Amino acid sequence: MLKGKKAVIFDMDGSLVDSMWIWTEVDRIYMEKYGLTEPETFHKDIEGMSYVETAQYFVDTFHTLDQTVEQVMQEWREMTVSLYATKVFPKPGAVEFLDEMKRQGVRLGIATSNDRRIAQAALDARGLNAYFDSVCTSDEVSAGKPAPDMYLKVAGDLGVDPGACLVFEDVPNGILAGKNAGMEVCAVDDAFSRKYEREKKRLADYFIRDFYEIMDESYEKCGVME
Repeated sequence: MLKGKKAVIFDMDGSLVDSMWIWTEVDRIYMEKYGLTEPETFHKDIEGMSYVETAQYFVDTFHTLDQTVEQVMQEWREMTVSLYATKVFPKPGAVEFLDEMKRQGVRLGIATSNDRRIAQAALDARGLNAYFDSVCTSDEVSAGKPAPDMYLKVAGDLGVDPGACLVFEDVPNGILAGKNAGMEVCAVDDAFSRKYEREKKRLADYFIRDFYEIMDESYEKCGVME
């Protein structure tokens, strides 16, 4: 998996840190507050969207919502920054894997669909900033995942050819973003996206339950089209 790789780029939510549960709760509270009903396709619709794209989705989809995109984003920030600082922790084995990559001189980056202030709250609280040479959030690119923009920006920041980058992602659209950038992708198990596990394995090159599987080489090779 790591042979020939000069950089590793992580999606953040559900891949590097265990945080997807927060958004389920935020969505519930927000929709309840404004009397909104979640569409059946809601989670699939917003998968991989940037922070601003998701807010735009809410404004476009829920016609009774009397808020601008910026007002939606600001309310979400107010709800989530403190939760990210106090309740979000790295996925199992993630810190040990980061330590090993640093020891080997592999460059590290983050490409997250999240808002900069929210993402930074978790990185600051868990002391993760020092590991990363580039952190790209959805604020900084024109298109969210599955477009490759974020991954290509991080590769450019790191000065590494996309083909020498390995991506870690937890949802199908994120996996596609990495593949669209010309990178190998390892899918990461997460409770929130477990229902898409078969699709994740079909799209990705590798699959892990946790980051310990990389270090003991018990990860799964996949990417076999059906």
